[in-house]
Amino acid sequence: MFHFAWPWMALLAPLPWLLRRILPTSEPRGAALYLPMAIEVATAGAGTPRTTRADGALLSIIWALLVLAAMRPQWLGAPIPIHTEGRQIILAIDCSGSMATRDMGGQESRLQVVQQVAGRFIDHSQGDQIGLILFGTRPYLQAPLTTDLRTVHRFLDEAMVGVAGPETAIGDAIGLAIKTLRQVNRDVHTPYQPVMILLTDGGNNTGVMPPIEAAHLAAQVGLRIDTIGVGAAVHRTMFGFSGNTALNKKLLKRIARITGGRYFRATSRSALRTVYRQIDRLDPVAANRRWLRPATEWFTLPLALALLLSVPAAWRMTERV
Repeated sequence: MFHFAWPWMALLAPLPWLLRRILPTSEPRGAALYLPMAIEVATAGAGTPRTTRADGALLSIIWALLVLAAMRPQWLGAPIPIHTEGRQIILAIDCSGSMATRDMGGQESRLQVVQQVAGRFIDHSQGDQIGLILFGTRPYLQAPLTTDLRTVHRFLDEAMVGVAGPETAIGDAIGLAIKTLRQVNRDVHTPYQPVMILLTDGGNNTGVMPPIEAAHLAAQVGLRIDTIGVGAAVHRTMFGFSGNTALNKKLLKRIARITGGRYFRATSRSALRTVYRQIDRLDPVAANRRWLRPATEWFTLPLALALLLSVPAAWRMTERV
């Protein structure tokens, strides 16, 4: 789209005409030397009225081009989003031995389904800072809070069942998230409340920090925890059909309630997609997105043309002398 950055510079267009009307004609003052020959030379070199009009038209064109260049003509490109300070989201993914269970549809394990769905959530979180914690017997910070979403996605895809131990330390994972936020936000203020999305298929059965105590500490530092319980409600075992008895719903609900978060249940791939979409909608970032329109400056074109026309204008003026 064509655009003038400084359209008010067009007010300079009538300036030469105004100066010619307002300023008085200069007259010689004081003593002067009378040279009849110089008067004859000046009279002989004076152009005809037609030549004077041509000179005036040429000078007017040059002045119009200079004014046009001063108005800064630009070509505006399509709007593109620019990164702003967005949400701080820590994904805590359970990688304990039970995440190898294949009960969420298809032949893929719980962890593989989580990697695909959570990976799509990461890709759609442009402008946010995403961190990744993998936990089992011990929690590990795989990716600190960063806007490099591609790297976070890659680290999630590289996760394996049992990489952090066979058991589940929910309290320690929350404690590591609190420590990470304290280090990042020590001297930085963010307009969004940091969120931890804790996903597990079991209950806390190991670790140093009790989960409820960790939840109270998270509430004190302003960390909200959304908890997700994954795994089919009923699945086939060697002894028949059984429910996911390892999942501690009461614990996950209490952690979410203490920190002002929400508890979600996902028994299939589609249900897990719905959960992540709900979390994304409840904490929108698009409303604060800023846009930039790249501008290409075109003032050099009228400026170059004005300089080019000034050459014959100067030549015509000198020729008349």
